[in-house]
Amino acid sequence: MTTRNGRAAADDTVAAVVRQWQTVRPDIDTGPMEVIGRINRCAALLQQAEDAPLRRAGLTRAEFDLLGALRRTGHELTPGDLARETFSSGAAVTKRLKQLQERGLVDRRGDTRDRRVSHLSLTDAGRDLVDALLPDQLAYEKTVLSGLGGAGQGQLSVLLGELLGQLEGRPGGPRA
Repeated sequence: MTTRNGRAAADDTVAAVVRQWQTVRPDIDTGPMEVIGRINRCAALLQQAEDAPLRRAGLTRAEFDLLGALRRTGHELTPGDLARETFSSGAAVTKRLKQLQERGLVDRRGDTRDRRVSHLSLTDAGRDLVDALLPDQLAYEKTVLSGLGGAGQGQLSVLLGELLGQLEGRPGGPRA
């Protein structure tokens, strides 16, 4: 079976929604819904799974992203830096950092020139946890993507990279 735009019809939740829309509104092009709906559904399902290795370590994806940012940059960051690195709000970063500090994974050092600024770094325990979790997390993600095969993963990565570039407003992308 193919859709009106010539693409092969998928048999998933989004396909069912698209078929319903095509029944009640055959005059509209559901092509964008077929892509955006699937991206949103995949993101929701991945968030529900909450990444098995991280969950076993008692971390959320957002907490791991903060620890990972501190590890991969290799230097101290401010809470504002971490918010930019992880695409999070300042309030969310502050809450997560408090929890990570209480667990002994992050150190906070005040700025000598400006008391309002703090500098964050991983403790040895934080660095060891990230280093231990990263291979397991990547293996988990590899398993999640395994049904696509190498070529499919490469194509998806390129296409999502192009979409992300457009959404981030890089040159060549559409402007809102």
